[in-house]
Amino acid sequence: MNETVGQPLSINDITAMKRKGEKITCLTAYDASFSAVIDKVGIDIMLVGDSLGMVVQGQHTTVPVTIEQMVYHSQCVSRARKRAYLIADLPFMTYSSPADAVKNAARLMQDGGAHMVKLEGAKLDCVRFLVEQGIPVCGHLGLLPQSIHQLGAYRVQGKELHAGQKIRADALQLQEAGASLLVLECIPAALAKQISEELIIPVIGIGAGVDCDGQVLVVYDMLNIGISKLPRFSKNFITDCKGVEEAIKAYYHAVKNAEFPGLEHSF
Repeated sequence: MNETVGQPLSINDITAMKRKGEKITCLTAYDASFSAVIDKVGIDIMLVGDSLGMVVQGQHTTVPVTIEQMVYHSQCVSRARKRAYLIADLPFMTYSSPADAVKNAARLMQDGGAHMVKLEGAKLDCVRFLVEQGIPVCGHLGLLPQSIHQLGAYRVQGKELHAGQKIRADALQLQEAGASLLVLECIPAALAKQISEELIIPVIGIGAGVDCDGQVLVVYDMLNIGISKLPRFSKNFITDCKGVEEAIKAYYHAVKNAEFPGLEHSF
């Protein structure tokens, strides 16, 4: 663990962790104070997620989050971050076309300080175009929070054979399109393991079992701060800790040692 901040991480460093079999740690961050403590502990990736709509703004979904809000929170996080690789979400309807995707990704990187942008679904044309412009992309498959009104509920995806095959095919196509990283959310652990083993790029799981290359949680969830019930796939890490930094250290070690998530956090 990097108690003292080392050199800033690049996507090459994150990919090398997968090759070496080292688990990748990731947490969401929305402001400078959390950014500083997460970075101090040595978490590898910070994600400025549009989950801020729910945990910071009190919205019922991520849909109302705007690009201006994402840029603002990315700026806050990037000012305090020294080592962690920084990813920012493209919010709802900001990548409906490759041209929109590039315009809004540029804002997150130039103004927000992000190193990579994340988008939901198999938007292959957008991914290819972003990569052609030199913009690193993280894909996101499984449960897609921006599509909640289409899905109808926050539930596990890919349980049926054809649905699982679709997620696997989309993952391979995203890699082929140039994505450098992939998040798998709320899918069966066995499916996530298969995808993680098949892909060259790192796979970060949330509610996707221990066999992904890394794990991400919403920082407020793992600190048991929030206005809604703790998701099954999360864990309250602060219960036996003296404070926020100690809880984040506990999460760091649990992920690095493949102790989290357990079976009780998986599907």
